[in-house]
Amino acid sequence: MTHERHDGPGRPPRHGPRKLRITFNAPVVLGFAILCLAAWGANLITKGGSNNLLFSTYRSSLGNPLTYLRFLTHIIGHIDFKHYIGNMAYILLLGPMLEEKYGSRRILAVMAATAVITGIVNSLFFSNVALCGASGVVFAFILMTSFTSFREGEIPLSFILVAVIYLGQQVYEGFFVADNVSNLSHVIGGIVGALVGWSFNRRPKEKKERPE
Repeated sequence: MTHERHDGPGRPPRHGPRKLRITFNAPVVLGFAILCLAAWGANLITKGGSNNLLFSTYRSSLGNPLTYLRFLTHIIGHIDFKHYIGNMAYILLLGPMLEEKYGSRRILAVMAATAVITGIVNSLFFSNVALCGASGVVFAFILMTSFTSFREGEIPLSFILVAVIYLGQQVYEGFFVADNVSNLSHVIGGIVGALVGWSFNRRPKEKKERPE
């Protein structure tokens, strides 16, 4: 039973202001951001030891169980706080919207698939490169976001522009700019995001009923 507050006879009830509360609106994305922050702290304390052991992927013995774990966990690690903030700014901006639209399980699956694919490719083709960070996930989210208004039989102009601007830049930098950024992981993440975004938004064909 609720009680309404009246100021006096004949006056309408006055309701107090609603209390604001903080909601854990995107458990997978927010949990991932917290986990990455903890991994960065551990790496800082161990002076790079935890990243080398758990949070970066590189070519190592297939007899070592950690080799397979690192295919997945390398997206959790970051080299420094600037690296962490750069990735989390995009993930926290795009991730909650995508998680609300597609669900936590699907977003978790996209992140895991991006991690494993980029980890395996890096191990196969770059024997002297250690891959670390969530930038592949960032590009997957960017391309997925461009598909949010997708309709069957149409290609969103937003997707074309994003693909040209973001992935085109990564291809260019991969060939002509010498830095420590893994452009291939960005491209792979973008491809995963594009395929998943198209798949999630594609309408199933209506089944035709036939009389028996």
